[in-house]
Amino acid sequence: MNAPFHARAGLRDPFQAFVCDDATADMLRPIAVEHGWSPEKVNKGGLRNAVQSLSVSASPNILFVDLSESADPLNDINALAEVCEPGTVVIAAGQVNDVRLYRDLVASGIHDYLLKPFSVDQLRDTFTHAQAMLSGPRGEAQVDRPHVMTTVIGVRGGVGASTIATSLAWLLGEKAHRSTALLDLDIHFGTGALALDLEPGRGLTDAIENPSRIDGLFIERAMVRANERLSVLSAEAPINQPLITDGTAFFQLQEEMKNAFESTVVDLPRQMLIQYPHMVHDAHVAVVVSELTLAATRDTIRLLAWLKANAPQTKVILVSNRLPSGGALEISRKDFEQSVERAIDIVINEDGKLAAQAAKLGKPVAAVATGKAAQPYLTLCNMVLSHATEEGAETAAKSAKADAGKSLVGGLKSMLAKKAA
Repeated sequence: MNAPFHARAGLRDPFQAFVCDDATADMLRPIAVEHGWSPEKVNKGGLRNAVQSLSVSASPNILFVDLSESADPLNDINALAEVCEPGTVVIAAGQVNDVRLYRDLVASGIHDYLLKPFSVDQLRDTFTHAQAMLSGPRGEAQVDRPHVMTTVIGVRGGVGASTIATSLAWLLGEKAHRSTALLDLDIHFGTGALALDLEPGRGLTDAIENPSRIDGLFIERAMVRANERLSVLSAEAPINQPLITDGTAFFQLQEEMKNAFESTVVDLPRQMLIQYPHMVHDAHVAVVVSELTLAATRDTIRLLAWLKANAPQTKVILVSNRLPSGGALEISRKDFEQSVERAIDIVINEDGKLAAQAAKLGKPVAAVATGKAAQPYLTLCNMVLSHATEEGAETAAKSAKADAGKSLVGGLKSMLAKKAA
């Protein structure tokens, strides 16, 4: 009840009450009307009815609950907390006049405890203070900045796409100060939660098995928090259970994450891209992660062509990852860029010590990297955000047009050279 998902606050009911007697209900209804709330949201049943109702529906911004019939108010409030989303301001009322109980209830997360009988003025003042909390930083809906959705796709297994996805999500939260969701769609072998030293939970597998359950309430309960601004939805599904889904769950997850977060990073394995092509349709940016090998070059060509044909509105950032610091390359950067007919946007050098340190600390590589090692990740974060704005999109379009011209000239030169030979 203390740490809200800010962007969801404006999508809940503004007020609900669960009372034990008619006198309290009659006192609440006029005050609800004064605040522009529906008097029908004043329900009978007290705390027990509140727990039952909120276990199957989203909790409101302000919740009034009557503890008069509760034998153990503190334990019952803790039961309410299990079904009540973060960010809800809870006002409790009861007949037990005990300072220790009051302190314990406030410590458990409620906003205020009113001792019965209370006056209309006391009730009105309490609701005024609750609304003041919601209008401040605690409950303010962060809708000024448009949502940014990014998919990270590795052209081959082992190129480090998951490492980059985790680092990008962390940077969007920590450096760009955006509430961010990391959706790891490697259902059986995902490392999103592992890289952040978290237990993945069952949220993602539950979503796939029951797509109809996916809503704002499900997102808030299923996501695992890495820190104040980053939450993760990952899985370690049993490898003897094949993935059977039409992709509806993934689409619904993306839609709900748009409402709940300012940024979404989707770690999208290439086989999932083939099966569920709609996963990139709403993405502002696709980060394609490759390496300087012959096989990766071939797969980069195919993947870039697929994105151009199936998601032309998505801006592509090409990353060459794990570039060896010394020794011969299987294919040079120049040959790679000529083959894929576009320039590499970002190069990340191989750094085994940095990767090992990040793994030991349970942190993304970007959180551990400093100096030159951190620069490519910061550049990637800035590029993602710039491409997601209108100005960035215009710049990217001009760049793509220039690249296309270079590619055409290069293709003509290649054809002429072959004919001459």
